[in-house]
Amino acid sequence: MTFHEHFVQIYYEDTDHSGVVYHANYLKYFERAREQMLGVDKLIALGKEGIGFVVYQAQLKYMKGAQFGDRIMIRSTVKKESSYRLIFEQNAHNNEEMLVQSEIQLACVNKSKHLIALPKVVLNELASRHYYISV
Repeated sequence: MTFHEHFVQIYYEDTDHSGVVYHANYLKYFERAREQMLGVDKLIALGKEGIGFVVYQAQLKYMKGAQFGDRIMIRSTVKKESSYRLIFEQNAHNNEEMLVQSEIQLACVNKSKHLIALPKVVLNELASRHYYISV
């Protein structure tokens, strides 16, 4: 299994009054990492076909906050949950120090927002890069 790595520069606008990254911003960072992992072109093409992903469940555990000026790494991997959902395990690190652990489940939906099977193109892309583990 390979991890996808996505780097995020922390700006002043990302922080709260205490000088650490506002907790909800990690959801944005994880979303960006998933977009890069799945491939923006593929997501755009799927969107044109009326296929998309919605967050079904998100669990986050905060250990330490990043600060203004930090450059953090989002390390991601994914495993198939069912024919309709993927579970992403995504962690934020500053150097090798764990900041946030997350498990985010996405469901695949059509333009009417009804559940549909995960597209083969997505599963094949994840498998070809060794990001995907079938469970």
